[in-house]
Amino acid sequence: MASFSLAFGTATKNNSGKIIEAFFPNPVLNPAQELVDALSSVVDYQGGNEVFAIESNQCEALAAAFSQAEDSRNATFAQQAAASEQPLVLVILATDEKPSSVAEGFLKLQLLSHRLVKPHGVVLDGIFGLLHNIAWTNEGPIDLPELAERQIEARLAGRTLSVNCVDKFPKMTDYVVPSGVRIAHTARVRLGAHIGEGTTVMHEGFVNFNAGTEAVSMVEGRISAGVVVGNGSDVGGGASIMGTLSGGGNVVVSMGENCLLGANAGLGFPLGDRCTLESGLYVTAGTKVTMLDASGNEVEVVKARDLTGKSDLLFRRNSITGKIECLTNKSAVELNSELHSNN
Repeated sequence: MASFSLAFGTATKNNSGKIIEAFFPNPVLNPAQELVDALSSVVDYQGGNEVFAIESNQCEALAAAFSQAEDSRNATFAQQAAASEQPLVLVILATDEKPSSVAEGFLKLQLLSHRLVKPHGVVLDGIFGLLHNIAWTNEGPIDLPELAERQIEARLAGRTLSVNCVDKFPKMTDYVVPSGVRIAHTARVRLGAHIGEGTTVMHEGFVNFNAGTEAVSMVEGRISAGVVVGNGSDVGGGASIMGTLSGGGNVVVSMGENCLLGANAGLGFPLGDRCTLESGLYVTAGTKVTMLDASGNEVEVVKARDLTGKSDLLFRRNSITGKIECLTNKSAVELNSELHSNN
């Protein structure tokens, strides 16, 4: 029977022994049954979704199990981990279900950032309640109730403990840096973001978890949770795409391929391909849009949600009447190839 995913890595525990985060350098999607069987002989896995605490003396057997299944990267990591004093954890997920532990949640977020699954390609229900706020510092993650004491210890030892952020989600680049991307301000891309190869995220760009780009894109604005941006599309400076956590409900707000969301514009419904929203224009699902024909004459008034998924549209605000108008987009956006070079 096929399994959904598995991963071996390190964990951080609080003073009560609870795992507060986990790092998996080489997560495996849809592992071969041979690998699952080999690991089962080490940890007595009986099926289902389980998290195993691994002792250093088990690492040699784990390395052999990974080698047997020709997973050289995890085999090498298991050999390295044998000398580590950090807590070690093995997660085996038979099915893709609502995560029930912090380790499972972190595995699923890393599946997204490793591009092994796309946004909405893994069940993350309840992850906000499962994870809790952590102080992400220059000395690693610290459970908030323990932060003050750790700061005192650091000061007395002549060190300064720098708190980079307090959040449920760390920055993605502390766990994985996908190939072929540029990220100008790494704190603005959360773990669980899916950053497609060829994407550039500029200093003010932001990408939330379970969201991101499919391939080549320029991100200078905000990609909220749940949002997917298609190949060749541009999210302009200060622009924002409404996500499922900010009023979008269960609708997947997205941009198709070769679209342009102008500077300081906003999007609250799914666009098709080759669409443009002019700068400063915010269009939500309920926005009334005046449709124009090829001659610029008014045809009808519709709600933006009625245009969901339709391609080759240009949205603009009439500078005289103030009406939001929509007409055929005669020229699709073409992104500057030099700006998108990630070499």
